[in-house]
Amino acid sequence: MSERYSFSLTTFSPSGKLVQIEYALHAVAAGNTSIGIKAIDGAVIATEKKMPSILVDESSLYKVVKLTETIGMVYSGMGPDSRVLMSEGRKLAQKYFRVYQEPIPTLQLVRQLASVMQEYTQRGGVRPFGVSLLICGFDLAGKPSLFQVDPSGSYFAWKASAIGKNMVNAKTFLEKRFSEELELEDAIHTAILTLKEGFEGQMTETNIEIGIVDKEGGFRRLEPAEVKDYLASVA
Repeated sequence: MSERYSFSLTTFSPSGKLVQIEYALHAVAAGNTSIGIKAIDGAVIATEKKMPSILVDESSLYKVVKLTETIGMVYSGMGPDSRVLMSEGRKLAQKYFRVYQEPIPTLQLVRQLASVMQEYTQRGGVRPFGVSLLICGFDLAGKPSLFQVDPSGSYFAWKASAIGKNMVNAKTFLEKRFSEELELEDAIHTAILTLKEGFEGQMTETNIEIGIVDKEGGFRRLEPAEVKDYLASVA
């Protein structure tokens, strides 16, 4: 019976589900694992960065991206879909700044991006985004934040979260390791250890990416040399 509704985005199945959204979540679950952890003085996002071939120039592809000076994003799922949301997020942030002359709060940007994703679940002729996002930021109020946005357009604030193919094991690991008093440096180490849980092969500075946000430096993606140092310290 449910097969009758599986190709329609705008028709509910008898059980009350939009099956295409569930398929979009399958696309997320097939993507590389991404981790987000909020600390008392900042937040960290990290992800696996597996290349389809050793011939690909890894410096041409980034999964951890900056949306504003104080907000960053990482995705699991379909890369091309994430680029659309990255571009939209940057436009929304600039629109807000042009009107209010101050940086957009993280929650405001998350809410607007979630609205964009939700629109793609109720119109004909489109499909849901095949990505989930982890968005971290540090606002003028002086508090870090971490949000997860799913293909349905739902969003939640998290202390720590994981998305992608190893998210169940990663969340279990985070539940054991997370502490309310976690500082940013410890959060980076915890993020690396969490990625290591289900990592296939040797983890190096070229096949993972880490982004951090804090009060002093805003958001930035760590350079490979910095990632190498952190990997050495948790080995």
